[in-house]
Amino acid sequence: MSSDPRDKFRSNKKHSRSHAGPNVSAAARSGGHVTAPVLANNTITGNVHIIHNAPEIKPVIHKYKELICIEYQYVSEYNPLPGEAVLLSERFTQPLIIPKYRDRKEREEEICSSSSSRSSDGSVHLNSLFDTDSRRINPRAVILQGNSGNGKSFTVQKIMHDWASDDLYKARFNIVFHLKCKEINRLPGKKSLVEILSYSCTLTSDQISQILQQMPEKVLFIIDGFDELRLTQDGYPESPHTDLRKRAQPEVILCALLRGRILPESFLLVTTRSTATETLSRLLKGPQGFMEIMGFSQNGVKEYFQRFFRNEDFFRKAYEYVEANETLITACSIPVICWIICTVMRERFSDSSGLTGGLETTTSIYVDFVSTLLEHHYQGSSQSVPTLLRSLGQMAEKGMLEKQVLLDEKTVYEMVSDPAGSPFLSKCLFKRRIHQETMFSFMHLSFQEFFTALYYVSLDENEFKQKFTKVCLKGRFGAVVKFLFGLANEDVRYTLRSKHGVFACPNAQNILKERLFQYGLSLDTLHHLFEFHEESFVKEVLNEKNSVSVQYTHLRKIDCWALLYCGQCCESMKELSLHGCDLTPEKLAMILPVLHKFEKVEVEIEPPMFIHEGPRGEVEKCTRYDTSVDLSISEELSSIHIHTSRTVMPEFTITFLQSSIINFDWTNIFQEIQAWQEIKDRNEDMPLLSLQSLPGLKKMELNVHNLTKHCISQIISLSESCPSLTELRENDFNKLSSDERQKHRLTRIHKPVHADTTVTKRFITSHNNNNNTA
Repeated sequence: MSSDPRDKFRSNKKHSRSHAGPNVSAAARSGGHVTAPVLANNTITGNVHIIHNAPEIKPVIHKYKELICIEYQYVSEYNPLPGEAVLLSERFTQPLIIPKYRDRKEREEEICSSSSSRSSDGSVHLNSLFDTDSRRINPRAVILQGNSGNGKSFTVQKIMHDWASDDLYKARFNIVFHLKCKEINRLPGKKSLVEILSYSCTLTSDQISQILQQMPEKVLFIIDGFDELRLTQDGYPESPHTDLRKRAQPEVILCALLRGRILPESFLLVTTRSTATETLSRLLKGPQGFMEIMGFSQNGVKEYFQRFFRNEDFFRKAYEYVEANETLITACSIPVICWIICTVMRERFSDSSGLTGGLETTTSIYVDFVSTLLEHHYQGSSQSVPTLLRSLGQMAEKGMLEKQVLLDEKTVYEMVSDPAGSPFLSKCLFKRRIHQETMFSFMHLSFQEFFTALYYVSLDENEFKQKFTKVCLKGRFGAVVKFLFGLANEDVRYTLRSKHGVFACPNAQNILKERLFQYGLSLDTLHHLFEFHEESFVKEVLNEKNSVSVQYTHLRKIDCWALLYCGQCCESMKELSLHGCDLTPEKLAMILPVLHKFEKVEVEIEPPMFIHEGPRGEVEKCTRYDTSVDLSISEELSSIHIHTSRTVMPEFTITFLQSSIINFDWTNIFQEIQAWQEIKDRNEDMPLLSLQSLPGLKKMELNVHNLTKHCISQIISLSESCPSLTELRENDFNKLSSDERQKHRLTRIHKPVHADTTVTKRFITSHNNNNNTA
């Protein structure tokens, strides 16, 4: 409104009253503006914009919210079929949002971290993005930074939907506009802010003007993907554009909005990759807030899997597999990788191959991730895709050789012509004395290792052989070598060749195969075979190297998956020996389906960790008792020897049919052993009850250090309940003195099991009045 008192509304009685409503005359001096709330029987002169018969605002916004709810309730995945959509409520998982800029040490730790270090402690909820910060500043413009595929746009969609549903910012913002920079790039010609907004929502230009002028302090603009905005030099200088209706190039208008030249009272939320944060910060009005979206926490990954599968059995199988793979579970902090893994595994479940029928390699998941980012997050640059990938590989190798995860700006620009345009790199700013230092990194160390391997396989044969020979001698290149085997897989090579024009060294497979034949079947070899993932070759190697022996090396779940896969590829092997490997019953269950393929199996099983909870469910202590189990499997029979260092504990060996091992309840037997160790009254049950349900039990040898009547009763019960039991020995019986035997009234009795056999069933029994035998 003009400040001139003459520029005001006046009643004009001279005009005809042919229409209802008062007659109004308004005039504006040059440079002045007049907004007229009633537009009937008016005389208007000067620079005045007319809003015809402006409707009530509340119904307009209510209708706008309804349409937003409809539009934003569905998410479109990367590979949708026509008409296919997923409910936002069934997919969205709260991301990890950190309200600070991390220093160099914190960045390095994050890049090298594992999944277990990703806690949601300190994370900011979506309803707190504009809260007063630690400096007591209430920001009007918030930067939400995140890597490609970390869920920035997904989070924006959630904010829009929840605001329209009155679940978020209901009292704070009357209207929220969503501007996508990728779409702004496509707008032709010059546009005003009102026109730009009308392209992105269902409101008319008049409605938008009325809303923005009436309540600018209640307006939130969400600008999504600032790093994708094609800025020209016209956008950088101080823009004189302050009028909602004044036209200019779209990026110029957007810069004016960011600077606060247009609607300075409004609020801004701007998402961007780290590569454009510095530019955005210079443009953006203050006071500014900064948030970094980190993807998923460890619990967030689990929640996403649950939401995706919505089937407890599928969720459990998929998550347990990924959780066992430290590389994959760490990479799952990136939502896009979570989606890729879940999508691939859902396909496995749907075609009835089951999880073990087509375990996905880490390499294949990473190749899918590269393909997804190149297709959906890469804007293109002066470099072709093969050149970009090769440049990234050279950069990755340099960091690996120098043991660096952060590379300086000068080094990066020497290798990658446009690092800011690469969706695989992060840009970091650090304070160094009185200056700023710019560094680049990959999203995680595992991606640096992957791109190093991708660079190696793209070399010619001589270069590849030289690189491979050198890196095999470096322990820290173990993951690189594993990726090399994965990239040698024929399906992976085809994907790289057909989609991205990357041609792998033709003889790389043979060079890698030669190395496998030079060494025995170590855990590393099993993982290399798993990543190679070609059944015929795996079978060839296993036929040549017929025994697997792992001694005094911690056996992880991912090791068990690799052993399971290799066992599935062969028909038979000679021997499996696992000793001192922390093989728990849970891990043993993972490899049970292939144990029958080994002519001889000798494994040492560690008892599980028992958690003791307090009255309120809190963990008071964790206990692992000194109990060891040795399992031997021959062609027909299996033998289990359970022993402990505690003298009060029974020690026993059982022999049963090999086919029965898959039905053995290891958890139950260890729980009974634990209970036996804890009870004070040694007349309580021995850990024999689990054995009664074991089919095919053939023989048992028991060594009890304190034989009581109760022990004897259980032995008799076991003997009577197991018809397949042909021999039971109690080695401690002969150590008893005659007085002790008389005290317990014990006797040794021999009885044929069947009339047509000479096999003797031997046992200890209590001599009763009827002199019964079992």
